[in-house]
Amino acid sequence: MSNLSNCPIIKVCGMRDADNIRAVEQLLAAQPNSMMGFIFWPSSKRYVSERPAYLPTRCKRVGVLVDEDIERVKRIATDYALDYIQLHGHESPDYLRALRSPSSIRHHPSNIIKAFPIATAADLTQTATYEGLADLFLFDTKATLPGGSGQQFDWSVLAAYTGNTPFLLSGGIGPDDAERIRAFQHPRCAGIDLNSRFELAPALKDIAALHRFLAQLQFVP
Repeated sequence: MSNLSNCPIIKVCGMRDADNIRAVEQLLAAQPNSMMGFIFWPSSKRYVSERPAYLPTRCKRVGVLVDEDIERVKRIATDYALDYIQLHGHESPDYLRALRSPSSIRHHPSNIIKAFPIATAADLTQTATYEGLADLFLFDTKATLPGGSGQQFDWSVLAAYTGNTPFLLSGGIGPDDAERIRAFQHPRCAGIDLNSRFELAPALKDIAALHRFLAQLQFVP
């Protein structure tokens, strides 16, 4: 995969259980750009309704929100000391500008990830108005509900993406996809996002499966 062989971003999303958080953090300890995602959308099966007993210190913390009231975003970003805010709904460019305001959040995360549902190359046109407002895009499978569908889209359509913002590849990546990941090429691809297909149950990751997969990609020993 282009530009992922040296220092890829590995994001494991949908975390909630303290012991599982520790185990994933240990697995990703050798990855300097690792991230862990916490979903604050109440309709998700992985919804974080209360603060876990442990939060990562060696992985960047990402808070996933969907069309949320901006005041609640501020509170969550502060309470969880988020490094990234991931916007997974229909948030407008003006919404992102408001989040970037220096006075917006007490613990101000300098990084924003904007997710886009993708099915065809035409869906990539929506990214243009967000250039310069997000640090990363995330390309996920277009589905009825945001995120965690376990379904993949046709990655070949991403050849039509010519923007400047780097992106994370998401959408149903599973334990059998190491070869596809290695074969995928795009100059703006910065990393991968892993979630539902590496679970024993919602919000409980299968550490052995994650380890095997990342070892196949030579991202862990």
